[in-house]
Amino acid sequence: MKKCLVIDHMHESLFPMLREIGWEAVYQPELSREEIKKSLHHYAGIIVRSKTLIDRDLLGESPSIKFVARAGAGLDNLDLDYLVTKNIHVLHAAEGNRDAVGEHTIGILLALIRNIVTADQQVRSLAWKREENRGMEIMNKTVGIIGYGNMGQAFAKRLSGFGCKVLAYDKYKTHYSDLFCEGADMERIYREVDILSLHIPLSSETRKMVNRDYLNRFKKNIVVINTSRGEIVFLQDLPGLLDTGKIKGMALDVLENEKLKELTPAEHEIMNNLTHRSNVIFTPHIAGWTFESHVKINVALKDKIKSLNI
Repeated sequence: MKKCLVIDHMHESLFPMLREIGWEAVYQPELSREEIKKSLHHYAGIIVRSKTLIDRDLLGESPSIKFVARAGAGLDNLDLDYLVTKNIHVLHAAEGNRDAVGEHTIGILLALIRNIVTADQQVRSLAWKREENRGMEIMNKTVGIIGYGNMGQAFAKRLSGFGCKVLAYDKYKTHYSDLFCEGADMERIYREVDILSLHIPLSSETRKMVNRDYLNRFKKNIVVINTSRGEIVFLQDLPGLLDTGKIKGMALDVLENEKLKELTPAEHEIMNNLTHRSNVIFTPHIAGWTFESHVKINVALKDKIKSLNI
């Protein structure tokens, strides 16, 4: 039986799935990076979430590994150039958590524009402030989706019952208008959008792409949602944009530095500024994090590993 090494914590459903298709999954999520290096020659595949960078340093010049499977959507912890040169198959499981992300994006959007978090805190303090918490409807707004892959499509599908216009921009696609969105160029996005939702991968091109210059191009004052990668949004620019009202509200599931106990003094100052604003809400990178997606990710990985000719 072919063997693959699992170096991150995974749902137990993965192991019988892989056995069914002829793979033995050796589960060692506690291995250090150095221990992984010493073990890899025994395996034809490796399954990872976000534990460590999969690169030349880890796999070496003559790797035995035939595939790397990422238990999630993003590939930013994989050195794709290196993996291509070594003819190593790269698999990921965006299908596994797209439904969770679509639902969560709707949830944090509603929580933000209907003041649900603030209102809940006030009522718990025995304050009953209806007029102060008058909210905004999604209906008749224009929602702009940047990135129309699995996550962007899942969000657009769930917006279909809200009576809003949905525009999508994807630099790497053509003719992607469908029942749930209208494809648009960025000039139209800048001109018409009321609500902006980010669903793009992290790359050298997208890192800090959403900054002061980018957001000031929008004609309207907008609501911004980020459930993709924190490094795409330049956090340092947000307080000023919130002060001027260019950003009316912001919902962030991801941050540039998600290790909140290790923030630099500058990062701590920015977070302190943002956390004291009622029109900014946070969740801890849980958009794709459901009980169901835990299993769906494994199903997607199993199907893709099965399709390999190894």
